[in-house]
Parts: sequence; structure tokens; C-alpha cells
Amino acid sequence: MPHHAIDAENGLFYLHTEPVRPGAPTFVFVNALTGSTGHWEAVIAPMLRDEGFGTLSYNFRGQTDSTFAPGTELTPALIVNDLRHLLAGLGPRKPLLVGLSIGGLFAAHAILAGSPAAGLVLLNTLREIGPRIAWINDALPKIAAAGGVQMFMDATFPLIVNQNFAAKMRPNFLKGGYQPMDPDHPHLNLMTNAASADWAVDWSELSLPVLNITGMQDRVFYDAEVVDRLYATLPDARREDWADCGHLIPLEHPESLAESLISFGTEIEASV
Repeated sequence: MPHHAIDAENGLFYLHTEPVRPGAPTFVFVNALTGSTGHWEAVIAPMLRDEGFGTLSYNFRGQTDSTFAPGTELTPALIVNDLRHLLAGLGPRKPLLVGLSIGGLFAAHAILAGSPAAGLVLLNTLREIGPRIAWINDALPKIAAAGGVQMFMDATFPLIVNQNFAAKMRPNFLKGGYQPMDPDHPHLNLMTNAASADWAVDWSELSLPVLNITGMQDRVFYDAEVVDRLYATLPDARREDWADCGHLIPLEHPESLAESLISFGTEIEASV
């Protein structure tokens, strides 16, 4: 199992394939808090590799098969530093970072801190933490602590995905059997510490090419006015608004996302 060591007790599970062409970028996938390499590797990464691009997917400390020392607070700053450590250690060729939700924020912070990148893809990342989202961010770890991941998913899933996908997935939900989550559970660690994430990014400092994709059926984090205003500050950006998609773009429309990434990756490859 590929494992990038940070130190004796901490490390990151990863899957890395080099591009087949010297000038082709490597797509580096940065998860959401409840994500995993499987979300990218099921459909998206294989389609990109079939087109000759490189791919690098990995799991945060606290996610499946990545390790962390007992007592470690899995803070956003730690996750960003881990991403920078991984990029420096593996040296993927022409990295093009793709971040889902808060993963896009982590990718942006890594780039602004000096990690090399040929481009950036933001998937439902652009937001501001006003009273509504702050309330949600504070409530989600409490829901998970009281009833585990299943209660968390039962409470939020229909609000963050498109209606067709919600209907398709409905038989897998609301089965009960909720159990409190262990206070030391890594998912709870990640969710609780996420409240300290710095969303006050000066997006105008990201001078590299950016692709911003928004799922307009996201009823939790999407705010059209905020997305419009923050997007306008990006110096070199292109935009896709998907009316038939919610927050979990890689799960709801993986083939369409892969096609958009292929197009953006081809643009990045041709520009250098």
C-alpha cells in the first residue's frame, strides 16, 4: 500500500500515476472532509489516465489508510501542510490541483504558501462563512457525535445533492440504528477542527489558471451572490455552473466532471 511518511507515526495513503506525455499535467485530487480516494478513482481518474494525464489521489490523516499519532488535532493548517509535504515528496509532474468543497480551500492555501501548481479546479469551494454556514459548521460535528456518520448523512444528504441522485440513493438511507460516535473517531476530529479553517482568502492572489465549477442544487453552501463576487476576483478563471448538480460533483456526475477536467488539462498542456 503506497504510504507517504510524514514521520514515524504519521503518513498519507496515496495512488500516483505519471502522465504519459512530458507536457501533460498531473491531476492532484484534494478530498472533502468526508471524502476518499475512491470518489476520484471509481470513474474520474481512470478517464483522465486514459487520455494520457497523470493522477494523484490521497487521503488526509484521519481518512482511510492514512495514519496519525494519538492526540493529534487534525486542523486545516495541518492538512494544508500535509498536502505541501506530499507534493514536495512525490514531485508530481505539472501538478493541477482539484479540490472538492473545503478541499479546494486547502489546495488554494497550499498554492498561496508556495507549492507549485499549473492550475487549480475549485468544486463548490467559493463561499463566505456568515451566520448560516457557521451554524451548519458547528451543528454537523454535534450531529455526528450524537448519532454517528449515518445520522449525519441522513440529515444532510438530500440538501447537498441533486434531486435525481437523492431519489436514486434514498433506499440506502434512514434505516435507523444510530449510535454515538467515539469522541476519538478521526472523522469527528476532522469535522470539529474544520471550524478553524481560514476562508478569508484573497482569491485575487491566485494568478494561475482556475476552473470553478458550481453545483446549483447545493442547498447548504451555495450562495449565488457570494460565488459571483468571489469568482470575479480570480485573475485567470473560467466558470461552469451546473444546474443539475449539487455539492458532491464527483459522485453525482463523475463522467461530466472528467470531461471538464480533460478539457481544462488540455488547455493547461497547450499553454506551456
